[in-house]
Amino acid sequence: MRPGECVDINIEPQCTQWVPISLQTVGFFTAPPRDVSSPLQWSRSIAFDLGVSVAQSTCRLCGAALTRTFVDLGMSPLCESYLRADQLDDPETFYPLHVRICRTCLLVQLPAYVSGEAIFSDYAYFSSYSTSWVAHAKRYAEAMTTRLSLDATNLVIEVASNDGYLLQHFVAAGVPVVGIEPAANIAEVARASGIRTEVQFLGEKTGTAIAERYGKADLVVGNNVYAHVPGLRDFTAGLAALVKPSGLVTLEFPHLLRLVERRQYDTIYHEHYQYLSLRTATAALATAGLAVVDVEELSTHGGSLRVHARPAAAAGDPTATVAAVLDTERQAGLHTLDGHAGFAELVATIKRELLEFLLGVQASGQTIVGYGAPGKGNTLLNHCGIRTDLLPYTVDRSPHKQGMFLPGTHIPILAPGRIAEDRPDFVLILPWNLRTEIVEQLSYIRDWGGRFVVPIPSLEVL
Repeated sequence: MRPGECVDINIEPQCTQWVPISLQTVGFFTAPPRDVSSPLQWSRSIAFDLGVSVAQSTCRLCGAALTRTFVDLGMSPLCESYLRADQLDDPETFYPLHVRICRTCLLVQLPAYVSGEAIFSDYAYFSSYSTSWVAHAKRYAEAMTTRLSLDATNLVIEVASNDGYLLQHFVAAGVPVVGIEPAANIAEVARASGIRTEVQFLGEKTGTAIAERYGKADLVVGNNVYAHVPGLRDFTAGLAALVKPSGLVTLEFPHLLRLVERRQYDTIYHEHYQYLSLRTATAALATAGLAVVDVEELSTHGGSLRVHARPAAAAGDPTATVAAVLDTERQAGLHTLDGHAGFAELVATIKRELLEFLLGVQASGQTIVGYGAPGKGNTLLNHCGIRTDLLPYTVDRSPHKQGMFLPGTHIPILAPGRIAEDRPDFVLILPWNLRTEIVEQLSYIRDWGGRFVVPIPSLEVL
C-alpha cells in the first residue's frame, strides 16, 4: 500500500457504512489501537490525521445516533457529475444512497458522504432553463413586493440565487437585491445580467459578514436550498443573521409527505441531505430563533412547502394553515417513527414497472428516448440499472448539458431537435415535475403517433 492509494475500511457493526480513506501518510493500520474504544472512533481518528471526512452517524439536527433506515437505494454517482466523451473510460466514484431517519427528532436525512463544497462549487443546474419555474418565481416576487410593500428603500437577499431567475423580478420592480450563490460559474451568469451576487456558502459567519456589508434584509428567500445543506444548524443561523428583527424568511422545499405518498424516490440524491416535513423544518428553524408564522402548499417539484418564518421576538401567532398542515402530517404518520415505514416496498414497485415497460418496448421493436437530464433522472436510471441498451439517449434544453453523458449510465445528452429527427414511439419524461410544460413543448410527437411515458408515482403512458 502506497501513500495516495484508497482503501475501504469496514467499521461494522458499530457503524454500517464503508468509509473511503485516502492514505496520504506512510502509516497503515491493520487493527485499531488498544486505546481506541470502537472501530468508528478508530476510523474517525484516521480520517482526522489524514485530513479527510467520514459520513456522520449522528443526526445533523439533534445529534442522536442514526440507527434506523428510511430507504436504501444502493450506490450512485453524484447526480450532477455529467461526463465529457473523453471521460467515459475513466473510473467513476459511486456513493451510498442510504437514507436514515432520526429516532429522536424524526429528521429524514442522507449522511454527508460528499461535502457541499465538492458538489456545489461548480454546478450544472441553471434555473432559467425551466419556463414554468421562472414564471413561478415571477409570481412569488410580484406577490411579496405587494404584500411587504417593497420598494427602493428595502433589501431582498436570496440564498442559492442561481442565475438570477428570481431576483431579476425584484430588480425589475426597483427593489435592491443581493444573491448568495456558491457556484462561481452560475454566479457569473447572474452578475452578467446585473444581479449583485456574492459567491459564498451561507453559514452564521458568512451571513453576518454579508449583513454587515449590505445591511439586513426585509426579505430573505431560500428556494430549494434548505434540503441541500449538510450543516443545517449553521445554515439556519446564517438565515437569522441576514434578516431584520422585523423581517421575513421564506423557504421552499419538497414536502416529505408528498415524497412518500407520491413515491418520489428519485428526488433522493447526494445533493439532498435532508427530506423535510413542516414538523422537522420548524424544529430546524427554531435552533436559530426563527419561528414559523405561515405555510403554503405548492405544486412545484411534485409537492412543496413554502414556509414563512420571522425572528421569534416579532413572530406573533402562526396562521391556522400551520396547524392544518401539521395535522395532515400527523394523520399520515409522519410524526411517529413507525409512520415512516414501508417506503422501500413502494420503490421496488416503481423499479419493476419501469423495467418491464422498457423491456417490452425493446422486445416489440419500438423505440424510446428520454427527455431531460435532471438529478432525479440520474437517481432513477442508476437505481434501475438502465443503460443505453434500453434508453439510447436523452435530450435537454440546457446547452451546458448537451454533448455530455449522464453519470453512471453514460447515456448521451443531445439537443431536443433530435427527437423530431428520429421520431421515437415513446418519450420518457425524466423531470416528471415539469410534465405539463414538456408535453406542451413536444406536442408535435403526436403527429407520428408518439406517446409520453411518466415513471413517477406509477408508470403512466400519455
